[in-house]
Amino acid sequence: MNSLQNKVLDCLSSIEVPGGSNLISRDLIRALEIKDGVVRFVIEIDNSEAELFNPIVKNTQRVLEAIDGVSKASIVLTSQRDVSETSSNSRPPDLKIGKHPDQRVESMKPDSIRHIIAVGSGKGGVGKSTVSVNLAVSLAKKGVRVGLLDADIYGPSQPKMLGLTGRPDSPDGKTIIPLSAFGVVVMSIGFMVDPSKAIVWRGPMLQGALQQMLGQVQWGDLDVLIVDLPPGTGDVQLSLCQKAELSGAIIVSTPQDVSLIDAKKAIDMLNGLKVPVLGLIENMSNYICPKCGHEAEIFGHGGVRAEASKMGLPFWGEIPLDLEIRLSGDAGKPVATGDGSTSDPYASIAQKLIDSVISN
Repeated sequence: MNSLQNKVLDCLSSIEVPGGSNLISRDLIRALEIKDGVVRFVIEIDNSEAELFNPIVKNTQRVLEAIDGVSKASIVLTSQRDVSETSSNSRPPDLKIGKHPDQRVESMKPDSIRHIIAVGSGKGGVGKSTVSVNLAVSLAKKGVRVGLLDADIYGPSQPKMLGLTGRPDSPDGKTIIPLSAFGVVVMSIGFMVDPSKAIVWRGPMLQGALQQMLGQVQWGDLDVLIVDLPPGTGDVQLSLCQKAELSGAIIVSTPQDVSLIDAKKAIDMLNGLKVPVLGLIENMSNYICPKCGHEAEIFGHGGVRAEASKMGLPFWGEIPLDLEIRLSGDAGKPVATGDGSTSDPYASIAQKLIDSVISN
């Protein structure tokens, strides 16, 4: 964090607000951005406090613009909460997901977690979340203490695939007790928001949510935390790679060229951030008709293996396009919970992760 950021945060900490606290301690700041001398952020308050905060906004703007290096302060005053809701004992206000990240946090990795492994992809729709959940379940079956963090903020799917519903408890309004299923400790943004509503957040709110889900959740002692990343190379991936001390990443792709092009971009990002790429997985590798047994290569076959060889990276296996995998996920019972040929690829990938990282 640079000196200007420190000065801005110190300034915001000095601005007193109703209740005897300040803008930072009351967690009223959202989407803080400092760029080219311009400071922008949102102050989120209760409807009843609007008149009280109008002079506070003007004073904050004046004080910020007096800082050497700040040419302009742009502040928006908004309200998204109802007083009756925030005073409710059933949902403590400190538990809101999507806070602005605490810039003073140097590392987001909890001390109780030995390894954090990211599962990513260059684009959506390649089955990354399905691989993540079945990998976590397979690890649990092998006796590994495993957690699963659904960091796909815009499209959280782990609650559905694990058959989990409800909001996690909080004993003190600050820490979060995760849910669990099939031996896996689970946290997802999907537990904390209305599943029928779209999540429309800018980068700082995404980073804040990730920081909360790593730091405020009572994960317990884990051998490994599997992080189901959003597709692509955005803010969540960048924050995780920079601050979560990743032990490595696994990249999932289908064998078709358009998927591989984007997968290579994800690998390039990981290389640039010095995150080891542990292995590549070819998902939807082939399709076997359940009625006649005919095998078809709908998305091609072998593309990921060939690309891994070109890049000098480990190839961790092929997973078929199988109706049972889809049905199991939709039913909330991942296919890896069972035994047989459909779950075998995930068990093999889990063993590779144990051998290369967890057992070391």
